[in-house]
Amino acid sequence: MLKKIFRIWRSGVPGIILVYLLVALAPSLMAQTAGTGALAGKVTEPSGATVASVTVTATSVDTGLAKSTTTRTDGTYKFDGLAPGKYRVKFEASGFKPVELPSAIVNATETAVLDTKLEIGDVGNAIPVNKPAPSAQENLPNAPSSSTTAPSLQDLGFPAEQSQGNAREQALLDKRTHMLKIHQRLGLITTIPMIATVATSLNAGGKSTSTTSRDLHVALGGLTGDLYFMTAYYAIRAPRVPGTETRGPIRFHKAMAWIHGPGMILTPILGAIAFDQKSKGEKVHGIASAHGPVAIVTAGAFGASLLSVSLKF
Repeated sequence: MLKKIFRIWRSGVPGIILVYLLVALAPSLMAQTAGTGALAGKVTEPSGATVASVTVTATSVDTGLAKSTTTRTDGTYKFDGLAPGKYRVKFEASGFKPVELPSAIVNATETAVLDTKLEIGDVGNAIPVNKPAPSAQENLPNAPSSSTTAPSLQDLGFPAEQSQGNAREQALLDKRTHMLKIHQRLGLITTIPMIATVATSLNAGGKSTSTTSRDLHVALGGLTGDLYFMTAYYAIRAPRVPGTETRGPIRFHKAMAWIHGPGMILTPILGAIAFDQKSKGEKVHGIASAHGPVAIVTAGAFGASLLSVSLKF
């Protein structure tokens, strides 16, 4: 891609046309990272007890693609990475009548919630449900009947946040997912002015340099920096979820940030010094001569960071 841009620039195409061509690529980059949504809910039986190991299948009405999962021990389930649209959701469990709901609407901004209640079917193969355990007195052969219920987990000393799904952590996870999606999209958009900045540097500091070339290079560099720090903001401010483990490509992605982060701070500083020297008719010298190498290392680390979360390996 960079070679093609260089050939266009060397052929004499004005800088403003080059920038126009690069910006025209933005829609395709945005399309590659179209937002996905999530679908979650809880499955219960007629008495209100939750049902585990229920097979839940979500089928897209538009594409026919289907995804399946099973409910957890607390009766909850969740689908991540669903394309926005309308879904038919089917619930199947041994001992219960199958249920199919055709009205789940998934979007890319919030988690769709779809709870359901199963009706008892073939009790011969019924699966366990999470009903309160009988008390020790009720297990005795001649124990008198009692109208009291078994003690709850709270009665036994377990805090409510441990005996129920942690809604706060789920909200943090949803917010983190949303902010990191914005981070990814802005990162892709940032590559457009970054490539243009590198391309225009070829005529901004060489022997055939001109005031127009330098001004265009500086303007593109400033735009790149602004977009970069907007991208970084969404990554830094995304809330952390306790117990979430960082692994694989994400570790490499974060490691590269320790290179391109400082580089994006140092590059414009060195560039400003070099710009001042060239404007005075001087040859770029001193610390300003490191502007080009630092910019290349920064762009390379940024590109590697982007590829690490875009390619599967």
